[in-house]
Amino acid sequence: MPKAKPQPAVLKGWKDIAHFLGQPTSTAQRWAKQGMPVEREGRAVEAQPDKLNQWLGRISHEPVQIATETADLSTELRRGLAFVRERRRKPKTE
Repeated sequence: MPKAKPQPAVLKGWKDIAHFLGQPTSTAQRWAKQGMPVEREGRAVEAQPDKLNQWLGRISHEPVQIATETADLSTELRRGLAFVRERRRKPKTE
């Protein structure tokens, strides 16, 4: 089995952040407006993978695996995001 590519310490730019999340750039930008942890300096933006994973775990109310240098988390992140989307579609019954 081939080794997974090590995750960078910092994701630079919307393209890298969106790729890490497995989402389009527009979704990453919308999530940043909704509280996703990104740091801005002028027009530049960057994010730390571990902070993104922690944020995803908080909003999904389901544990999300924290990024490591050896794990490929794109499948796990997509699964977690699909879980959140499905929960939003279902009407709340109380």
